[in-house]
Amino acid sequence: MLSQKARYALRSLVALARADGAQVTAGDLSARAGAPRKFLEAILLELARRHIITSRRGKFGGYALARPAEEITFAEVIRVIDGPLALAPCVSKTAFRKCDGCADLETCPLREALMMARDATAHVLEGYSLADAAEHGVVGLLGSP
Repeated sequence: MLSQKARYALRSLVALARADGAQVTAGDLSARAGAPRKFLEAILLELARRHIITSRRGKFGGYALARPAEEITFAEVIRVIDGPLALAPCVSKTAFRKCDGCADLETCPLREALMMARDATAHVLEGYSLADAAEHGVVGLLGSP
């Protein structure tokens, strides 16, 4: 399940994509994302650490995307905020480990379905960028404020 934190991150990033390179303040992003400002500032800090956005201090400061919106996918953002896309660690490509209580990966009756779900989810989210969302107005699908 997509966390509220990831929803706020995606909404604010789509707002930055729509800003077309202009700096946007934390207060403005908070209003656009419908997110509590202090909570959003922590999210923005993490996104800046991971080089998804840049920040500039001062009177004309604010936040902007670090790369073109076409290059930043929903999958990348969700992985930064929520972790792996997989429903179970035994099918994760980024954080693989054997599930607790699993006797054998090869004979697990759940693993094949979980791998297909992971692959389908990754296919959609890796193929959908902030530019796509900014252009198509998909922010509403994220539970707009």
